[in-house]
Amino acid sequence: MKRKNSQDNQGRRNRKQFSKKQTTENSSQGQRKSTPGKNTRGDKPPRRKTGINPLEPLRLNRYLANAGVCSRREADKYIESGCVTVNGKIVSELGVKVSLSDDVKFNGQSLNPQRKVYLLLNKPKGFVTTTDDPQERKTVMDLISKACSERIYPVGRLDKETSGVLLFTNDGDLSKKLTHPSHQKKKIYHVFLDKPLTKAHLLEIAHGIELEDGLISADSINYSNEDDKREIGIEIHSGRNRIVRRIFAHFGYEVKKLDRVYFVGLTKKNLPRGRWRFLTQTEINQLKMQ
Repeated sequence: MKRKNSQDNQGRRNRKQFSKKQTTENSSQGQRKSTPGKNTRGDKPPRRKTGINPLEPLRLNRYLANAGVCSRREADKYIESGCVTVNGKIVSELGVKVSLSDDVKFNGQSLNPQRKVYLLLNKPKGFVTTTDDPQERKTVMDLISKACSERIYPVGRLDKETSGVLLFTNDGDLSKKLTHPSHQKKKIYHVFLDKPLTKAHLLEIAHGIELEDGLISADSINYSNEDDKREIGIEIHSGRNRIVRRIFAHFGYEVKKLDRVYFVGLTKKNLPRGRWRFLTQTEINQLKMQ
């Protein structure tokens, strides 16, 4: 009898474990599913405290916290110590509310209450890189419209027929830093040509060619596929308009497909075409250190 009870108990434990395993597997499969315009990993976007109604006043300590100065509790201490001014006047009273139109400064520095957002999109062909298009074409903003409540903007441009890595943010300082010509940020493209690129032309591009807007050279260029010399990998830092296409057009080649696979340290690894994800804190820190 004892043996029978022991077997029954073991059977119940096995059934429980199997049921738990099935539930875990089903949950994992559900998490892996993703839909267009969503985080490709199937995760819910991080919960954010950043959905600020521009018409609704908010407490000054929240304003400071959203601006990244400190936590709300620490903000109260700074307010009481006289470190914060609103429209040129020191505010040391807790509970004061301000609006987005107010000029709020901490230790003399102006603040922005919108939390910084950093998002990476694997752009597909057929979308223009603009926030608004008078011709009513599809824009990259359509692909990330539900990502967050903050207004974010593309950093730099990819033309309509170019796919690949595209960064979005509301961090104006970082955007200027990454797009200013003097910073020469690294970009890598996978190029598909209409015919094989000759070795002579490849070497000329590496050494530098003269285009209508000046001299241009690749930082690195090589065949991506030795069996098909129509596929080229090219590293370049120039931000000139349609520069990769113009380099190959100079020698009579037509770019049939162009994909940016690397932009200032960011790649599209594990990010399907048309999907987006938020940057990790490590990636954000690396961008700011460039």
